[in-house]
Amino acid sequence: MSHYKHHVFFCTNLRESGEMCCGRCNAAEIRDYAKAKIKELGLSGEGGVRMNTAGCLGRCESGPVIVVYPEAIWYTYVDREDVDEIISEHLRNDRIVDRLLISD
Repeated sequence: MSHYKHHVFFCTNLRESGEMCCGRCNAAEIRDYAKAKIKELGLSGEGGVRMNTAGCLGRCESGPVIVVYPEAIWYTYVDREDVDEIISEHLRNDRIVDRLLISD
């Protein structure tokens, strides 16, 4: 059994070249928001949700990227409302948010 129910990785990579990347989509700010939100909801910690920063996850063309383990579910998002939906549906209620999925 995993130490955490969900381990969430937020790409916050910023490419110096100016190419599309998560860092140019306010990823660090959204990650900080999500981390505070899961803490506020009492979802963080052992047996709950662990939120981590990730370097480039290699899916830059898909927009800002989040991957949730152990399910290996890849999401994109536009704003805090999208992240709220991922938290509410996936991290709290184990329901995948189909509209935000990144297809393979």
